[in-house]
Amino acid sequence: MEATTINSRIHSLIALYDIHTKYFENVIEGISDKDAHNRLNTKANHIAWLAGSLVFQRYELAKGLGTELKPGAYELFKDFKGIQDNVTYPCLAEFKKDWETITPVLRNLLLNVSDGKLDSQFEMPEMNMSYFELITYSTHREAYCIGQIGLWRRLLGYPAMKYN
Repeated sequence: MEATTINSRIHSLIALYDIHTKYFENVIEGISDKDAHNRLNTKANHIAWLAGSLVFQRYELAKGLGTELKPGAYELFKDFKGIQDNVTYPCLAEFKKDWETITPVLRNLLLNVSDGKLDSQFEMPEMNMSYFELITYSTHREAYCIGQIGLWRRLLGYPAMKYN
């Protein structure tokens, strides 16, 4: 029944959104706050930054679609800041709480997005894209970042992410 009300361009993205919603929770499950900041002597983005950037991304997309909610770690990620050395990011439980807050809000906005909004332009300093392209990119990036956290799980000695 729900599928008949969803904009046809968004339908598949909603299915991925729902999968990513669960996978994010699964992939951060059981990771200690210490390990979430461990970069294994590399310059790679650690789990805490990856998790926070995913949360921030959902809030920013929701902002573009009509809400003014902000995540708790807004200042650490505003303007899509990259990872900052010598910064302790919030614990994964805080990111999970913000994720749980924004997820139903953004999902509802996506379910009700108009063709006019999808076709309108989202302007960034280096390029412009339509909101449909932005939503598609954001959906792809969620999968990419969840995969990175999954790899970190294994590198840090945690069991693989569960898909249930």
